[in-house]
Amino acid sequence: MIDDTKPKKRRSLKLKWAFFTSIGVLAIVLGFSLLIFNRFTNVLLQQEQYYITNTMDTVSNRLSNYDSPITEKNVNEDLQPDLRSEKNRDGLVDKKTNQTIYSDSLIVNLSRDSMVVNVFSTNNKKLFQSKAASFRFKPTDKTKIKLIKQDGKQVLRGTKPVLSKKNGSLVGYVQVVDTLDNYHRTVSKLLTIILILIMLAVLITVVLAYLLAFELLKPINQISKTITKIKEEPDSDVRVPEIKTNDELADLGQLFNSMLDQTQRYMNQQSQFVEDVSHELRTPVAVIQGHMDMLLRWGKDDPEVLNESLKASLQETKRMQSLVAEMLDLSRAEQIEINYADEVTNVNEVFDQVNNDFKMIHPEFTFIVDDDTREPISAKIYRNHLEQVLVILIDNAIKYSKDRKEIHTSISTTMNTVNIAVQDFGEGIAPDDVSKVFNRFYRVDKARSRDKGGNGLGLSIAKRLMEAYHGDISIESSLGYGSIFQIKLPIYHQPVEKVADEDDELDSNE
Repeated sequence: MIDDTKPKKRRSLKLKWAFFTSIGVLAIVLGFSLLIFNRFTNVLLQQEQYYITNTMDTVSNRLSNYDSPITEKNVNEDLQPDLRSEKNRDGLVDKKTNQTIYSDSLIVNLSRDSMVVNVFSTNNKKLFQSKAASFRFKPTDKTKIKLIKQDGKQVLRGTKPVLSKKNGSLVGYVQVVDTLDNYHRTVSKLLTIILILIMLAVLITVVLAYLLAFELLKPINQISKTITKIKEEPDSDVRVPEIKTNDELADLGQLFNSMLDQTQRYMNQQSQFVEDVSHELRTPVAVIQGHMDMLLRWGKDDPEVLNESLKASLQETKRMQSLVAEMLDLSRAEQIEINYADEVTNVNEVFDQVNNDFKMIHPEFTFIVDDDTREPISAKIYRNHLEQVLVILIDNAIKYSKDRKEIHTSISTTMNTVNIAVQDFGEGIAPDDVSKVFNRFYRVDKARSRDKGGNGLGLSIAKRLMEAYHGDISIESSLGYGSIFQIKLPIYHQPVEKVADEDDELDSNE
């Protein structure tokens, strides 16, 4: 049975990078080297073929002056140079051609170490050989040059019939064999040089690839160290250091930090939620427990005490129910980025709907509505959340209005934002309390707020919703004269492509 719990051997990404880069470079260099080697050897071979062709033509030209089959005497007279020395010329001179040994192509070719020249008669008898070597001879009616193997060695053999210039008859054959010694030596040196270059290229590539991988993977190492630290200390505020490479790894580091910030925020929110609920539920639970204890001891026998305790307990139960609902709303508001990021709402519709609802519910109030928008305005916000914010603000304005039962609401736009204001003429808020009204469970007048049914969470929910949708909520208030709450949301401009698609769809429907 295979043990799956055994840890697998760790393989460094730097080594993998260096290895596979080297394999890739090796393949490229090898392919390029083979191409060069093949081309170079072809050029060398063509050069050897040229020497053979030139030698055969030179020999054939000298022997073609005869009108009958050549003899050994004829060949020796024409191919054996008769050398003499002249004072005014460098080197020995051939008496027949009056050329020095350095300018006579036949003498030069015959002197090559790897070249063997043979002349045969028409009946295949060897009449001449430049060197003591034996190679197979095969008569031919036309010039042929081909690679053959003899004694396990590859040689280049050229054969040409010698035709008389006078009558065109066959007078003999010339065969030139190149043992390719120079060719093989050059190819061997070339192979050695190519192998050395390949090894150097691979070695340099391994080193450079490892160093490059080490440098490029530094951001990943930083991210790995950050993960390790957070794993060891979950409450740590450590983050990935700023990566200045301005590439995908830098984006990964920023994304990772953003994820850590979001996770930390959710953890803090969860902790805050538990603390807030524990704190706020402690009082109603204590009240209910006190009434139950009193009833259990003696109050159940007194109808008046029993009735009062039941009413108080029921009231506290309803308050707990309201509190839990609001806390859940607040918790959901803190996760908007995940669930409602792409929602788009017509702000004018929601604004009109909420105003009409409150006019119907509170006929005793006068609602003055100002709409300064010239066309429907959209914003990236979930419809229910915008409605919830407006309900909180108008409901607050109604709760804290005393003598003057009048509510003003307005909607307007700037270049990039849509602004909604809710104004009441009630109690107002003292300057010291204005900055605290958006805190959780904060009440300007705790006793009166409880009487009005508030838990101090409404404005906190509204503020959190606005922040989640990149909006803003603010307050202006004067004690005794009322308050103005204003919210701002970025206007959502529909993309041009989408508008064009919708126009095309309408045209097709028509």
